[in-house]
Amino acid sequence: MKGEKIVSEEDLLLTFAEEYEALVENIRFSEGFCLLFVECSPVQGTKIMEKVRLDIPEEKAEVLPLDKTIYNFYNRVKEFSNLKKIDILFVTGLEYSLYQYEDEMKERGWDDNEIISISNRGVPPVLVNLNQQRERFRDDFDICFVFLLPKFAVDYLIKRAPDFFDWRSGLFRFPMDKENLEHETLQAYFKRLKKEDYENLTPQEYKKELIEIQSLIDEDHQTLERKVDLLIEEGRLNSNIGKYLEAISAYDKALEFKPENDQAWYNKGIALKNLGRHEQAISAYDKALEIKPDDDQAWFHKGVAFLQLKFYQQAIVAYKKSLDIKPDNEGSISNLGLIKYEIGKIDEAIEHWQAALKINNQFVEPKLAIGVALYNKGEISEGLTIAKAALKLDKSWGNLQRLKKELWGKKLLSDTAKLLENPQIKALLLLHI
Repeated sequence: MKGEKIVSEEDLLLTFAEEYEALVENIRFSEGFCLLFVECSPVQGTKIMEKVRLDIPEEKAEVLPLDKTIYNFYNRVKEFSNLKKIDILFVTGLEYSLYQYEDEMKERGWDDNEIISISNRGVPPVLVNLNQQRERFRDDFDICFVFLLPKFAVDYLIKRAPDFFDWRSGLFRFPMDKENLEHETLQAYFKRLKKEDYENLTPQEYKKELIEIQSLIDEDHQTLERKVDLLIEEGRLNSNIGKYLEAISAYDKALEFKPENDQAWYNKGIALKNLGRHEQAISAYDKALEIKPDDDQAWFHKGVAFLQLKFYQQAIVAYKKSLDIKPDNEGSISNLGLIKYEIGKIDEAIEHWQAALKINNQFVEPKLAIGVALYNKGEISEGLTIAKAALKLDKSWGNLQRLKKELWGKKLLSDTAKLLENPQIKALLLLHI
């Protein structure tokens, strides 16, 4: 192979055409096995693969998509069909294996220094496999491997496995220009706006979404405004699948760039709330409200945090602020009812819950709360009827753990548990409503 090429800082100024020409030259004049690494976006990667096929038609090119974590890359290549007829093998998705390794090490309790350590213990298995199987790759695969990777993955490889670039390998960088970067960022952002939620993502889908976001954040020409938007989106993604610490980290990075971003402060408060850190959540909501004092949801969630801490008077003030801004905020009305119930004013609590239901008659919490309150007041028949109607709105309300997550007060939760022991309710739940 000619030219084991590492691109210097000056080389980053090369145009797409010049860098592409250097890549094609390396592929065309390589002799047998070689490793080439290409830093590019997914859209650029597709363009590069198409152009290579057109410009070097005498070379048979195929694509090996690694759409999930892989540990033994040698065996994965071995499984590829028509291997002996391939001259160029484009490999996409190696970054999934890098991300998975980081995640696994954190779950095992490794600290950053252990993870970063450049050793067999501190390098993802897929890289260890590539390193240890060098001679087998060279002897068994008469192929030019071209890895297409986002910027953060290339930087990762340089830090963790620099020896790859000293051994029959080259690195080629295709940073996006501002126009294409803005287009890809907006396309990715608006694509996510169409998603109803991230909660039902599979682990692999989660990694794909996260890597796409991180790739766009790390682009050299990414604007500060877009970085903040993408970091908030990264936080939302992590928060919605229960990775609250990772979410807070993303929000904090966004706030380093733009401390006056109320959405980042608000979202951070939600993540802190989900970790049970209610005092810190209140501080985050206060920051959001300094910037945007008419945010009824920030006032509502501040009330929720005070309610969890049993600071009822402060919670009432926050809920009333929320209602001053948005009088039909049924959550605030319902939770004011919860406070009344906690201090023993059952009839006033029921009035609040009924008011919340006038705004939204599909609101499960106040409907079930009314049923619980009536049942425990001795109005058994009416209480059971209303509770059954509430449970039919949402079958998962049969799960007491779900109730605990919905900020119900200690007394109401205890009374609800008693209601769920009623034979009629238990029979209803056993029939899955």
